[in-house]
Amino acid sequence: MQYISRYQSPIGGILLAADSTGLTGLWFEGQKYFARCLDREHEEKEIPLFENVKGWLDLYFSGKNPDFTPPLHAAGTEFQNEVWEILSAIPYGQTTTYGEIARRLAVKKGLPHMSAQAVGGAVGHNEISIIIPCHRVVGSDGSLTGYAGGVDKKRFLLALEGVDMKGFFVPEKGTAL
Repeated sequence: MQYISRYQSPIGGILLAADSTGLTGLWFEGQKYFARCLDREHEEKEIPLFENVKGWLDLYFSGKNPDFTPPLHAAGTEFQNEVWEILSAIPYGQTTTYGEIARRLAVKKGLPHMSAQAVGGAVGHNEISIIIPCHRVVGSDGSLTGYAGGVDKKRFLLALEGVDMKGFFVPEKGTAL
């Protein structure tokens, strides 16, 4: 059984979803792939995990780096889970590129190359945004593309973390604009 709850952030409403294992979803209202993994049968109920997640979000949106991670239950393919594991290791206030994640995965798998576009697809389908920090992934040219919640939210989250935004730009055409 999945449960849902809502959280009001400084940049919009957030829907939380969880099961008995951990948080299964954290989506900005109206974002691309909104509630994609939410079971048809779910119940709006304040379970203890939501208190934990909301505490994490309160700290995060106050400009602090939370020193704990709520229990997560990310359900994806093996490839997606590998990408999301790398996302989870990107330090607060830092960024990486889709290409760098692809290079890391290629090395890990003993492959000569891996597609940055494939990585982008996995990053874009991250169901637990912010806590699994997909907003910290940028284009190799400094473009702020690829955030299902929208580029304005990505820019806000990076600035909140103190990322120097001088080298980044919003392309005129691209994904998740």
